[in-house]
Formats: sequence, C-alpha cells, structure tokens
Amino acid sequence: MRVFVLDQNKKPLDPCHPARARKLLNKGLAQVFKRYPFTIILQNRAVEDSVTHPHRIKIDPGSKTTGIAIVQEQSGRVTNALEINHRGQQIKNALESRRALRRGRRNRKTRYRKPRFLNRTRPVREASATGKGWLPPSLMSRVFNVETWVRRLRKLCPVTAISQELVRFDLQKIQNPEVSGVEYQRGELFGFEIKEYLLSKWGHNCVYCGVENVPLEVEHIVPKSKGGSNRVSNLTLACRCCNQKKGNDSIEKFLKKKPEIIKKVLLKAKASLKDAAAVNATRWELLRRLQRTELPVETGSGGLTKFNRKTKGIDKNHWTDAACVGKSTPEKLLLNGVKPLNITAKGHGIRQRCRPDKYGFPKAHAPSAKFFRGFQTGDIVKADIKKGKYAGQHTGRIAIRYRPSFVLQLPEKKFDVHPKYLQTIFKADGYEYQVN
Repeated sequence: MRVFVLDQNKKPLDPCHPARARKLLNKGLAQVFKRYPFTIILQNRAVEDSVTHPHRIKIDPGSKTTGIAIVQEQSGRVTNALEINHRGQQIKNALESRRALRRGRRNRKTRYRKPRFLNRTRPVREASATGKGWLPPSLMSRVFNVETWVRRLRKLCPVTAISQELVRFDLQKIQNPEVSGVEYQRGELFGFEIKEYLLSKWGHNCVYCGVENVPLEVEHIVPKSKGGSNRVSNLTLACRCCNQKKGNDSIEKFLKKKPEIIKKVLLKAKASLKDAAAVNATRWELLRRLQRTELPVETGSGGLTKFNRKTKGIDKNHWTDAACVGKSTPEKLLLNGVKPLNITAKGHGIRQRCRPDKYGFPKAHAPSAKFFRGFQTGDIVKADIKKGKYAGQHTGRIAIRYRPSFVLQLPEKKFDVHPKYLQTIFKADGYEYQVN
C-alpha cells in the first residue's frame, strides 16, 4: 500500500513507499496532510521538480460494496485500493419510516382528501444511454459515493484515465440459465396461480415444522421489514402458528436450532435480484458522471474482468476485480503488500429537529447546533483514559451529546467517555474508515 504525496502547492505527485514516507516525516521534510487515506505533503518541493507517471482509477461498481483500485499504467503496480460500503438500504428504510409517520399524522389530523398525483415533481436525470428517467435516493447514494471518491483521489494522485465495469445482468438468466425465446415473456407463474404454484413448489405442508392437512399461509422468507420483496422466489408456505411465531425475524434466527431446514429452504428459494437490479439501474448514471471529469473513460464487461482475473491467478475481491477491469489491464499486475482501505458511508447527519416515537408522536427536540466543545458526531478521535474500566488508549468514532458525556464507538464495543480525554485525529466527512 503506497502513501499519497502532495507537493508544497498541494499538487499530486506519485505515491511513495511507506518506508520512504516515514523517512521524510522523521527528517522534517514532510508533514501529515490527511490520515484517511494517508497522505503527506512535502515542505520544499514543487511538482515541476519531480517526474510523475500516469495512473488510472479502475472501478468495479456494486450494490452493497464498490471496489476501486489505482494502477500505475507503466509498471502495472496497484498503488492503492479502496472498498466502499454503501448505505442504500439504510436510506430506503429511513424514507419508508418517514412516509409511514407522515401518513399516520395526516390521517389523524386532516379530513379525507382525494389523492393527487400531479403536484409532485422529481429531478430528471439521464438514467440510460438513450432516455431520461428518475433514480431514487437509495440508488443515487451509490453513484454519489463513487463520484465523491473519484474526485478526492484525483486531488491526491496524478490520475490520467478512468476505467469502469459497465455490466448488465440478465435477471431471468440468473434465475433460470436455460431460458430462451418466448420464455422471456412468460414468467415462472405461467399457467399457475400464486398459491397453486407455491403448493406445487413447496409441497402441501409447512416448510418450517412439516405439519400437513392444515390451512397454509403465504409467508415471506426474507421479511418485508428487512428488505424482502413480494417476488415469488421470496415466498413460501407456513402454518399460522409458524407464521406468527417467525414474525419479522430472519430465517436464520427463527430456525437457528434447525440448520438442515435453513439449508433446504435457502437452496430451494432463488437468490434475490435486488443487488443486480441496483447495478443495472445506476450504471449509465455513473458513467455519465465520470465522463464529466473530462478524463478518458474506458468501459469493460464483467466477462472481461473475470477473464483478466482468472488468467492472472488473482483471488476474487472487490478491489482485485476493480484492478482487472477493462482492456487497459496490464499483462502483469503487482499486488504485493496492498491492503485496501475499507470505507463505510455514514451520511452527514439529519436535519430533523423533532424526534418522533414509533407511533409518530413527538418525544424529543434535537438542538440545531452540530458542534459541542469542538467535537462533532462522526469525528475520529484518540482517547487516552487514565483510569477506570476502560483505561488505556482507544481510537474510534464519537457520537456527541450536548453534555460532557460522549459515546466512543469501537469495532467491538462502545462506551461513554468525557471529552477532556479526547483528541481529534480526523474530522467527520460522512465516512468511516478501517484498514483491512
């Protein structure tokens, strides 16, 4: 993993080896400019006095995680790698919760009103190569995350080109690899009603307890409250007792003492197509935004990425897939010593001042101030606690309270800490960082 280097005018130079960066810091020739990703700035060198080499940002877009690799084009060395974890499902859940609260409040406080659909406008974006469309916030957040990090990396590294995997998933072939011809126009329910199809697929018994000759109810394998859909592949049959007992628990939690039934149900149920659909929906919007950078943008198929990775004998990861995107992939990729920076999107907080309970009634009022004693929620801090249960040095994110008692969040635990023990090492920027 290389270290980003800036000259005295904050212009990007070639990334250097960590040992080289350590020597420059120890001699006072450089200072730490940024901790995530780690960047140093030189004190007495300008970009005119140095030789830079072209680098390429390579992107493997994903629904939950996007891999990014920076490759030096002449040597084939992967200098840096990132894995960005998106928060699309979190945004979707928040919007659905807000919609339910608003609907309940309107029903309680206003008379019946005929629904109106012409008084709402949506931003029009080019969602495809030929037409225009609208993408929901949960999908656009994935595009914004990638766009943000491409912009940041261009300020830290001499990037001259971009490669993106422009993959399109055939959703029906994912379900049934043998589909062809007119079968694309006939769904799996062709000739069946839903209940009859499920009886034929799962048998005339409860899939959870195996009871027969009782009324069976249609049941969601992945609960709708946990992101499950009404697709037939997510439906099964259960007796009323099992259906009510399972509630909105995941099947792994409900059947934790029956692993053989979990394996049977998940094997028979088809994989969710939500992630593939999200990549299909956002690929053109992401390409259009990358082209705005005015850098040459190369696109490659998923098959070409897999071919490059297999022929070079590289293990599959999000960032290694990114390094193999496109025809520009060098004959030899140098991956030794690369540890990707794991980035998780956290958002920049909320503007909502009135905090409702689960029924939509107000229960608290949040102050409008975002800072308290110089700290902000999301800051990465170093805590030096002298005594007590949590004595020692800890590094993690904080969640502020408007009193001298913050919450320090570590990977394995969280606890309260007084701000007098804290020192900020990285200001909140909407992301959480961890080196794999």
